[in-house]
Amino acid sequence: MTYRELLSQGESLLKVNNIGEYKLDAFYLLEYVFKMDKTCFLLQGTENINDEAKIKEYIEKINIRAKHIPLQHITNEQQFMGFKFYVDESVLIPRWDTEILVEKTLDLCKNIDAGSIEILDMCTGSGCIGISLKKLCRNSVVTAVDLSKKALEVARKNAKALDADISFYESDLFEKLEGKAFNIIVSNPPYIKTKDIEGLMDEVKIHEPFMALDGSVDGLRFYRAITFAATSHLMEKGYLVYEIGCDQADEVRTIMKANGFDDIETIKDLAGLDRVILGRLDNGGRNRNV
Repeated sequence: MTYRELLSQGESLLKVNNIGEYKLDAFYLLEYVFKMDKTCFLLQGTENINDEAKIKEYIEKINIRAKHIPLQHITNEQQFMGFKFYVDESVLIPRWDTEILVEKTLDLCKNIDAGSIEILDMCTGSGCIGISLKKLCRNSVVTAVDLSKKALEVARKNAKALDADISFYESDLFEKLEGKAFNIIVSNPPYIKTKDIEGLMDEVKIHEPFMALDGSVDGLRFYRAITFAATSHLMEKGYLVYEIGCDQADEVRTIMKANGFDDIETIKDLAGLDRVILGRLDNGGRNRNV
């Protein structure tokens, strides 16, 4: 059997099981198992495969993917901001859209005149946001928080692998952060409405952690809680930066304004959808009823 024939077999198995990007996933698994990039495949695709164990491994992984197990849970890796992160079922798989959140936060870092920039990554999950910021903003001091013990195990593993010095806290939001203040608080919190989770792809609703998805009835629970508490944990003129759902900008803006944030800006993703919102704390009053 040649590499092209094996790939075709993988594509067929995924297609019949309704895997949307069956061609891409079949090739990615071929690349993963045989350590073969696209150039090598183009050059060697018609050659016979002499390693039966590798053929068996590939078909096994294709069959796992056919059950709608996320590709990243099969390979235990996901690229994000140019770094390779370990992922498993304990954490939300990093999405490319979230890179916009990191890129905008890095832009803010350039505007902060301080010897060190204190950054809090709230709801860190795999640690991809906080670790990327630490690696790409050299004078940053990063703290990362999550309620999930298992998620923090993954985040610590990634920090160690990528040599990122980060302080991790197992905490219900700001519970363990009394007295700490930051220049920037960044968060990709759970923001999907509870009733909408059932309509997500199986890869997401079954295989990614519910607590990383569920934003309660209106999807805004964590924006309210984090924004309110952030006013006590931001330095003067500090920034709050969120990833948001594409239809949440107006509501999150209202929450931020009611809690004393000004200069509120919304950033769109590559599809033209609202993806990030940020504001700077005006040290005036806040409305506790929003």
